[in-house]
Amino acid sequence: MVAAARQEDLRAAFRAFAEAEILPRAQAIDRDESFPEELIRSIAAAGYLAPWLPEEAGGRDLDFVTTGLLHEEFGYACTSARSLLTGHGMVTQAVARCGTAEQKRTLLPQLACGERIAAFALTEPGVGSDAASVETAAQQAKNGYVLDGEKSWISFAQRADLFLVLARYQGEPTAFLVDRESPGLTVSPVTGMLGARGAMLADLRFEGCMAPKESLLGKPGVGFKLVVAMALDHGRYSVAWSGVGLIRACLEASVAYTATRRQFGTVIGNHQLVREKITDMMTSLRCAELLCRRAGELRDERDPRAILETMIAKYYASTAARRVADDAVQLHGANGASDRYPVARYYRDAKIMEIIEGSTQIQQLAIAKQAYVGRWER
Repeated sequence: MVAAARQEDLRAAFRAFAEAEILPRAQAIDRDESFPEELIRSIAAAGYLAPWLPEEAGGRDLDFVTTGLLHEEFGYACTSARSLLTGHGMVTQAVARCGTAEQKRTLLPQLACGERIAAFALTEPGVGSDAASVETAAQQAKNGYVLDGEKSWISFAQRADLFLVLARYQGEPTAFLVDRESPGLTVSPVTGMLGARGAMLADLRFEGCMAPKESLLGKPGVGFKLVVAMALDHGRYSVAWSGVGLIRACLEASVAYTATRRQFGTVIGNHQLVREKITDMMTSLRCAELLCRRAGELRDERDPRAILETMIAKYYASTAARRVADDAVQLHGANGASDRYPVARYYRDAKIMEIIEGSTQIQQLAIAKQAYVGRWER
């Protein structure tokens, strides 16, 4: 665990980086639906792509609470930037936990320093949230595997060098690491998304795509139960902390606006109904942060309760971010519906957070299931 004083120093460094390097570009990233290559290099150079990895693997050996604070600051500055950390981190986590000794030795340093950017390729056109029912097929070939199928809405797939692909092999979901240059792989950019517009989404098509035998990640048949479950858990944790950052951004924007906007002879921040919304925002921020900290502390302790607490944190933070962003737009009035103020972007980005890494409804089903089986004790 990072000492409290050291953690605050790191948090200050994360915030300084986000405010200097990311925040000034956020509106352009959203408008252009693209993520600057130089910003990816800056994020990689700062050691932010996989900071929880041990130093010998190229990471910074940070605990998960401190890593969460990094994702909060990125979420505050730009949801698309946080999306880079999330997807890349999901693949890195899967390799770190499930990879062979050779995969770890070769890939982890490359992923940590940004020599290779990774994307998590799970979602399919006809499958959606039913990740265990993927239709992409893998068959054994002479020198490896042949993949056929489609993946949709893959974050940073336009830029990624490496894909973690879930495919059905011998009737069971199995994970593969597929290089972008693999014969038979086509990457088609996706634009016009509601939010996180700079996340460089793309669809993937595998048509007789050749992957070497070393591409298998984990054992056949454990692709969903182990590899994907670990990756999705990491993704939920990232999105939860990003929700904290987005709530804070909405609160700060709303306070600044209502403290100067005048109507009916006074600044609107003096009106009772406005103060009610600000109060709700502050309370949501505190609740989301506490839930995320608890999830992070349990992760650092390797406590099995961390999985459920991460679901709860993601569920609350994402739904609260959507509610707070809604109120932020309302407080800004017509200005909130324009690109003159960032709250319109916050509103669109917040909705995306209720969908990715397990939708709100999927989280509700999973959390309630734990209540019914009695696994929710404090």
